[in-house]
Amino acid sequence: MSEGEAKERDYQIGSASFRARPLEPALYVVATPIGNLGDMTIRGIETLAAADVIACEDTRVSRVLLDRYGISRRPYAYHEHNADVAGPKLIEALLAGKSVALISDAGTPLVSDPGGRLVPEAKAAGIRVVPIPGASSVLAALTASGLFKDAFYFAGFLSSKRGQRRAKLEQLKSLDAALVFFESPNRASATLTDMVEMFGPERRASLCRELTKTYETIVTLPLRELAVEFDGEDRIRGEVVLVIAPPPEDEHVPRTDDDIDALLHALSLEMSPAKAAGEASRMTGRPKGELYQRLLAMK
Repeated sequence: MSEGEAKERDYQIGSASFRARPLEPALYVVATPIGNLGDMTIRGIETLAAADVIACEDTRVSRVLLDRYGISRRPYAYHEHNADVAGPKLIEALLAGKSVALISDAGTPLVSDPGGRLVPEAKAAGIRVVPIPGASSVLAALTASGLFKDAFYFAGFLSSKRGQRRAKLEQLKSLDAALVFFESPNRASATLTDMVEMFGPERRASLCRELTKTYETIVTLPLRELAVEFDGEDRIRGEVVLVIAPPPEDEHVPRTDDDIDALLHALSLEMSPAKAAGEASRMTGRPKGELYQRLLAMK
């Protein structure tokens, strides 16, 4: 490696300069801060400095992070609109022995972003995938909400269509776990209103916005009070994570066939039929075989 190439592998933390160690050829999935740039891990910084290619959603957003740590590498755009073209090029670079670092605009890649396509493609091509963990808005919201016990279900973004949104909430309302949703600020008020109706007004919930940033807000209240507190689109600014407490003990186990079907359907969206039946059996006490046959009949 020439002196110029070595210099490109330098990074800074504060006023101190460092040279990153070489990386083995692999796809490195690197978590980035969700707001506060100081939350970047040292291992993540070194990985970005050492990688041959840095693939990101928005080069302008990533440039701010890279400049903060003195990383001169020019990022390569990989997002939902160019994934069909950019993805194969990244796979080609990896197969040629290059190291590729994948980052999103904020947080851990693959969580509601296009990185979810690249990793399976890399695995299918026999390419090693290395996780570089770090900030996660899901875990930050869970730990600050006070509503997490021993299980949670990440549901991502709900539909912008009210009927589909309410149907999804109906499927999830009996799950014996904290529920975590991403929501846009302009829909959060309407979503809270639907949650009051679908989950009940007294079920506790937490609205977390602008996590780790200057105007971080974390409010935990019964859903009815939370909906009043944030009534109207102009009451909410910034990225929103909603955490819903598990249902009361007497509501954990679905009682009717419709409840069982809703539970099976919700689980089948994230799991294979066999795994969905097994999880539903654990939650309801019903025989796994019976639930498996029920799910196949539904499909």
